[in-house]
Amino acid sequence: MPRLLALSFLLLCSVSLAYADGTAPVEGEAQVAPSRLPLEQLRAFSEIFERIRTSYVEDVDDKTLLENAIHGMLGGLDPHSSYLGKEDFQDLKNNTSGKFGGLGIEVGMEDGFIKVVSPIDDTPAQKAGIQAGDLIIKLDKTPVKGLGLSEAIEKMRGDPGSPIKLTILREGENKPLEITIKRAEIKITSVKSRLIDNKFAYLRITQFQENTGADLHKALQKMMDDNPQLLNGIILDLRNNPGGVLDAAVAVSDVFIDDGLIVYTKGRIANADIRYEATVDTLAPDLPLVVLINGGSASASEIVAGALQDHKRAIILGTLSFGKGSVQTVLPLNGEHALKLTTARYFTPNGRSIQAQGIKPDVFVPQGKFTAHKESRFYKEADLKGHLENGDEADKKGDDADGKTEVEDYQLQQGLNMLTGMQLISTSFEEEATQSPDAVTP
Repeated sequence: MPRLLALSFLLLCSVSLAYADGTAPVEGEAQVAPSRLPLEQLRAFSEIFERIRTSYVEDVDDKTLLENAIHGMLGGLDPHSSYLGKEDFQDLKNNTSGKFGGLGIEVGMEDGFIKVVSPIDDTPAQKAGIQAGDLIIKLDKTPVKGLGLSEAIEKMRGDPGSPIKLTILREGENKPLEITIKRAEIKITSVKSRLIDNKFAYLRITQFQENTGADLHKALQKMMDDNPQLLNGIILDLRNNPGGVLDAAVAVSDVFIDDGLIVYTKGRIANADIRYEATVDTLAPDLPLVVLINGGSASASEIVAGALQDHKRAIILGTLSFGKGSVQTVLPLNGEHALKLTTARYFTPNGRSIQAQGIKPDVFVPQGKFTAHKESRFYKEADLKGHLENGDEADKKGDDADGKTEVEDYQLQQGLNMLTGMQLISTSFEEEATQSPDAVTP
């Protein structure tokens, strides 16, 4: 017992000495007043540690116990702070670079279960029908209740091609669903783009990675070069985007905002208070813009949506976003391990904190399918015997009124309708200005 108490004391003192090599704290650390060590809690920790070593039903080595204590210490802070072992640290680096193994879902903890923040596009989870908001209660035959987040994630990893059965609870379903997914190597294409109706640019960001800003700029530039007179608006799709690198969110916002604040962060450490400003190197400062968000839009996605909303640069359409307004800093410990610690909150240009609140869309549109109502066949002029011909094409019937139209992506369709309306209004104003000059020369 005295040996363990002394060890705990020395460990804490060695941490304190890291801040004591000068009058100012080490750069990046919080300025906190010195405090006395909580000796009663240290004694309790040492006693519990010793009792486990000597009395637990199975032998547990000291290293495992200490790592478990670290996990518990961080797990009591918030859902996003964690200790990253060698494999976890490597997975995080692979994730931000766009290539990693697994199922392809962003997850968190809720009431002891694994909650799906969002499935990632073109991954096994997305193709199997996993949805944002699903609660995973069982991994194969192992109940999730009682597992830590990192332990549950580890169980979801495996060799590419190997199956895993997820038992999930989904809102609106009367009983748990069982979905079997085959693991795969996940390669994420951060930016996807295409032209819709030869006049609207559709830009889909699946995840914010290191090169997302540059990739988005490149994709949009190509469409603008290929269609210099035709591009009339942009759809920026951030639905089911779990976030990612903060700098990438700033770079994406800068594509559309040419002046002013994009986002700022506030925390306790010296370098946590940062302001990110737009630059003049803005590709599309004026093109009509609609941003799609939903409950799976989190973190960096909310930074972009919040900035564009505060600058009144875009119409935000969809449903309330996830509400993750905190910044995590990865602090390497010895080259192989790291501490992922929540160090700041971020705020939109108007000073809104999104934490646990989310971005409220300007136009609320839930996802769903829209099926046009089938009209009865009306009796028309063209049906009258001996009717006059149009003069252009004899008996031109027009479109089939009995045809059934189904829009698979209702939110996207409403975004396109919004852009079409904005285009019509803009064209109307331009024509009015042309027909009604300010001055007339007699």
